[in-house]
Amino acid sequence: MIQISPETQLFIREHSSDDVRALALQAKKYPDINMPTAITQIAGRQVAAEKIPSWREIEEIWYPKHLSLEQCSSEITARYKARLFQGDSLTDLTGGFGIDCSFLATGFKSATYVERQEELCEIAAHNFPILNLNHINVRNEDGVAYLQSMSPIDCIFLDPARRNEHGGKTVSIADCEPNVAELEDLLLSKASRIMIKLSPMLDLSLALKELKHTQEVHILSVNNECKELLILLGQTSPAEITIHCVNLFTKGTQEEQHFVFTREQEQRSQCTYTDSLGDYLYEPNASLLKAGAFRSIAAAYPVRKLHPNSHLYTSDTFIENFPGRIFRIVNQCSFNKKEVKENLADLKKANVTVRNFPATVAELRKRLHLTEGGDTYLFASTLNNGQKVIIRCEKV
Repeated sequence: MIQISPETQLFIREHSSDDVRALALQAKKYPDINMPTAITQIAGRQVAAEKIPSWREIEEIWYPKHLSLEQCSSEITARYKARLFQGDSLTDLTGGFGIDCSFLATGFKSATYVERQEELCEIAAHNFPILNLNHINVRNEDGVAYLQSMSPIDCIFLDPARRNEHGGKTVSIADCEPNVAELEDLLLSKASRIMIKLSPMLDLSLALKELKHTQEVHILSVNNECKELLILLGQTSPAEITIHCVNLFTKGTQEEQHFVFTREQEQRSQCTYTDSLGDYLYEPNASLLKAGAFRSIAAAYPVRKLHPNSHLYTSDTFIENFPGRIFRIVNQCSFNKKEVKENLADLKKANVTVRNFPATVAELRKRLHLTEGGDTYLFASTLNNGQKVIIRCEKV
């Protein structure tokens, strides 16, 4: 049973921004403080400040041990999921720390959180009422066992464990725990809609072959870093599965980028390739690159693709709403020593990206004597005629 004394609670408040490793070494200085508990809560608050900003100021929330920034769900993606899923009843079969469940539950009259780890259930049962989520029922059970015996409801959410036995990242649904491909029919006998959250490392083509009732796919990036692959299952199978490529922003005032296509549309789309560059260069966001919407982008916007295998685009006029990063081209040169000297000699630092080019970023940096950073962007790529180019740009 987790208990936090008033003294420890005060210590947590006063040291909430301290380095937890330094605090751990000072435990003897504070004999009245439960230091392991304090460190767990301080470390959790520091993760929450970045990933769950609306919980930052709620001092009563408890955090679990070893809450990692990498594995912790973020508020921005949880809120996006809540936009997709509403109804009367929800069950989260893989409750975890409860971030996804807490945001999803706001769209339902009743919700059930299922988790096999007793301590996480205790934390969830403490936190949900503090968040005014009194309609969530906490069950300390195995998710698959609960699924087999539960009554039918509206929606089910699952976030299968994504590490394999050797600690590596998984690329197949069969490597996840539980294996949702094996459970697909059982899941759809218990709910009309299922949402599965998967690793962005997962092979999407393979996942769509393994799951027979996919209705939609949502690929979520945050600040142009691919974070989640969401697969929505339903009772009917559409002729074409819609793939939503979404880029959410936590910094600045940039609006969410959203591009929708189907794989069949991608096959049908016309794409113009080019031997020359215009005034602007476009790099699709991470969700689009993951989805493989390369021809669809060229069909949807007045851009030319540099090469079938170079996932960069160019245009003569500025396209403000392109779903990705936009650059103004300053100059271009070949990999020839003389041209490199003429066009890049003044550079000491630059952000270097390689797309379909016979050298790595590290090799280019070494050859061009560049450090990372600054306001200049270099893209090393290949044009449709096979010409290798280094494109110097400024961000728009």
